[in-house]
Amino acid sequence: MARAGSLRARTNSVLGLSAIAIAIIAVVALDTFVTRPITESAANDEAGLLVLSAQTWVELLPDRRPHFELELLINHDLTISGEIRDLPGVLPGNEYHEMLVEEIGQRVGEPVVLMEGDDLLWVNVPTESGLAPQIGFASQRGNVQPGYVALLILVAGTVVVFGTSFLMVRWVADPLNRAAKAAQSFRGATGFVPLPEEGPRELVSLASSFNNMAHEIMSLMANRTTLLAGVSHDLRTPLARMRFALELLPEGVDQQLVDRLDRNLGAMDELIEDALRFARGTQEASVEIEMREFLRSVVRGVDKTIPLSWKGDDEVIVNTALGALERVFNNLLANALQHGGTTEVRVDAGENIDIHVIDNGPGIPLEDRDKVFQPFYRIEGSRSRHTGGSGLGLAIVDQLCQAHGWRIELSESDTGGTDARLTVPTA
Repeated sequence: MARAGSLRARTNSVLGLSAIAIAIIAVVALDTFVTRPITESAANDEAGLLVLSAQTWVELLPDRRPHFELELLINHDLTISGEIRDLPGVLPGNEYHEMLVEEIGQRVGEPVVLMEGDDLLWVNVPTESGLAPQIGFASQRGNVQPGYVALLILVAGTVVVFGTSFLMVRWVADPLNRAAKAAQSFRGATGFVPLPEEGPRELVSLASSFNNMAHEIMSLMANRTTLLAGVSHDLRTPLARMRFALELLPEGVDQQLVDRLDRNLGAMDELIEDALRFARGTQEASVEIEMREFLRSVVRGVDKTIPLSWKGDDEVIVNTALGALERVFNNLLANALQHGGTTEVRVDAGENIDIHVIDNGPGIPLEDRDKVFQPFYRIEGSRSRHTGGSGLGLAIVDQLCQAHGWRIELSESDTGGTDARLTVPTA
């Protein structure tokens, strides 16, 4: 399944594309209905002025032309001369220049060439008399490029909309991100920090509903733990009485029956002990421990020799529930020794601490790797308690991992056995 993008990224993308589309439409409309008509009108007016000035200059007597040239220079910033100079043509690509040349050509009935020199634009304007005076004029009008204006509008509009959308989405997305992180980190135990109930009405309602739900779940789990611990503790008394009565049976009672009853009482006592361990583990406070020495001490406490290899920093301090982590690690070791035979422990200490408990047993089928974390589930339904255990070991491991933010995964080892990976965050 493809990973969905964040709300901020998706909303910014949609608004950004909308901004670009709006800017393009605005540029096209501006060019079609404003810029182009104004440019055409300016080119038409300037072409008319140039042609009229050339015709007037030709019609004047030579002694009157200097006065007319001075008047054109002062009033219209035009320079007109009967001396034809060979000047270089202007570079192509300027839309206004192309319109101006086209308008002049239409008026004089033949094509003209726009040239440049002395920081002016020059054009030879043919007249009916056969003379073609050379007129120079300022080129500032031609420097305005509609393409640059369109690009400026496009970029400015996109930046404004992107900035506005970023602020708007951040206003909405930040509270949602806080809610998502709170939901991911919430384990139902104590220490929950309520979400701030602020912002828009909908977000306030969301935060309030989440806080109420979290408090209800915490209360429910606390009551469940209290009930579980109370019931488990109270069951110890009748069990002790039953075991005492079993010890007082007369010697003539069938010894096999006595042994069977004793095993059943032991099994019940083991179930009660597991329940008490779970109840204590979910409410345990965190302490600082040095992981490498902690794992070594747990492995040394096992009857059989288990090799432990460590990869990463020599000293890693973790703030976590010591007793619960010890119970989880011990349960994984016991499960590997009971069903897998030869067992080893490999630890990768990096961003997180990955503890691999690896055995060379028959392994766990893929379809059963999630089911074994269910209470009382056994892969082999026909095997006895002696080989199958109480059915609560991995269920307790899973529950304690959920309560303390750890992660447990089962996979196949290199030898075909089981690789139980326990991941403990370092921060």
